[in-house]
Amino acid sequence: MTAIRTPDTLVLGATGLIGRHLTAELLRSGRSVAAATRGGPREEALLSWLRDRGLPTGRLTTVRVDATRPGLALGADDARTLESVRDVHNCAAVYRFGMGRQEARTANVDSALHVLDWAAGLPGLRRVVHVTGYRAGAPTTADTDRLYREHGAYEASKIEADTAVRDLAEREGLPLTVVNPATVIGDSVTGESGQYIGLAETIRDLWFGRLPLAPGGPATFVPVVTADHLARFLAAVPEHDTGGVRAHWVLDESTPNLRELLHGLARHLGVRPPRGSVPVGLLRRLPRAVTRTEPETLTFLSDDRYDTASANALAAAAGLAHPPVWTSLTRWADRLVSEGFGALPDGVPGGLRPVAGTRTYLTGDQVSPSYVLLHGLPLDGESWRPVANLLDSPVLVPDLPGLGRSGPSPVPDAVWFEELLGSVVSRPVLVGHSAGCAPLVRYAHARPERVGGLVLVAPAFLQGRSLRPEHTRPLVRAALPRLSAERLRRMAGVDEGRDDLDRAVASAVLDLRRPGVAARVARTLSEGRRASSRTELRALLASCPVPVTVVAGEHDPVEAVDPRHRVIRVPGAGHHPQLVDPRTVAEAVAGAGAGRTAVG
Repeated sequence: MTAIRTPDTLVLGATGLIGRHLTAELLRSGRSVAAATRGGPREEALLSWLRDRGLPTGRLTTVRVDATRPGLALGADDARTLESVRDVHNCAAVYRFGMGRQEARTANVDSALHVLDWAAGLPGLRRVVHVTGYRAGAPTTADTDRLYREHGAYEASKIEADTAVRDLAEREGLPLTVVNPATVIGDSVTGESGQYIGLAETIRDLWFGRLPLAPGGPATFVPVVTADHLARFLAAVPEHDTGGVRAHWVLDESTPNLRELLHGLARHLGVRPPRGSVPVGLLRRLPRAVTRTEPETLTFLSDDRYDTASANALAAAAGLAHPPVWTSLTRWADRLVSEGFGALPDGVPGGLRPVAGTRTYLTGDQVSPSYVLLHGLPLDGESWRPVANLLDSPVLVPDLPGLGRSGPSPVPDAVWFEELLGSVVSRPVLVGHSAGCAPLVRYAHARPERVGGLVLVAPAFLQGRSLRPEHTRPLVRAALPRLSAERLRRMAGVDEGRDDLDRAVASAVLDLRRPGVAARVARTLSEGRRASSRTELRALLASCPVPVTVVAGEHDPVEAVDPRHRVIRVPGAGHHPQLVDPRTVAEAVAGAGAGRTAVG
């Protein structure tokens, strides 16, 4: 236990999505909070998450709790610490499909009753707030076997717990509020959620081109609520609810029906929308190998609407309003993409923005960057992160059109890049790797007054050709979708155990699983090997009107470099010096930017 100050509020499930945001909201509003955890890495992660947001953890106490046991398995010291608690928020539950019935009941029913039993003994108890779900709370069958058979273990356990805690509270005269939130999506400002099941899985399938048909009919409604709005609502409940048992359905009624939601997100993400729909009844009869869907999730596909009157009244009394739903949904979708739907290590989040008719994935400063970094192949913008972390000025890192996480472009790369920099007020150094060097050389010739310098890392057009373009393209196109992270590391010539490269490698491998990306990588490689393209770019470089620095790996030499250009060779590196030795490359980039000035 870490006790700092006598707490007035206990949050169970504080390390989960809802509990984490609720703890932050309570601390932000001046409350003294006890966060119930099981200790270990998740507790450390919670404390780190709160500190990263500048929250006053001096008013936070952590206690070890096991809600599946009577009395919450509290130690004597923790029990004394919690005697001052007035409000108990139970956000603890196991949110997972495919559980067995007993596992689900222990985690979600028994634990809920244990929390209520324990809270009844608090001398100053004001209110218990129990969080369940929007599909719970409605009248349902009293046949428990049928309940679990029809709904699956997760949802059935939540429904059973909802009824059980209400019955216990009414019998004992306990002040209880049951909050039934809709599907909880990311923070309305940052998009962050850290949860990747349910609706997030459907968006993942949309992103990877695995959702040809939308589930459900035209009226299917899967409502959402943002994590931060729900946290504010939960924090307000004890201040506004009085008396015995209360219940609120918390959801944004302006959430589009599921079909419209998926089509709107497809437009935002720049991917193909579902071309039709499939009724839920048919989905239930199809084998899981065909639907690739956890059967339990199908119970959430319903045309039902929900009574939100009491929640709306409480929110109005507390001065709360849902953030704009489409903005929240698109920010959440962007964050899911930047996190690889849970498959990528932590990194700098980005988002998709329209650039010259292309949904372009961008991270960094879009107004006054000191450096603009274009990736090579088959990588994406994450490959620049080891270098960007060493630079002390803002960077802008896009994924090239049709590559990485950006959508295909209807215009040439030169037009796309011109618009990308159209709103930039600085005079950045342009940095490219391999195939990413070509657009920069062309732009420097067209707009030298807007360029602070060029840094070309292993420029493809200054290297020899090992295969003819017509031979290269089909081989590459066939191999790329099956490329593993281990194989990509070997291709890049980087050692195992480099944690700073895990995200760059994993992100590139994920990109190549997306429809059309491998084919576009192969086409770009093939076009870059053509003699006409190489001759044009070499000529432009020879007469380049801005300062040029060429960075090349020791084992990947370049040829025909103009003697006026600065050349830096990276010992031990091959074609990816920015991954092998990011410090040397960062020093070259910073050196090229030393004389940079703002655009007048």
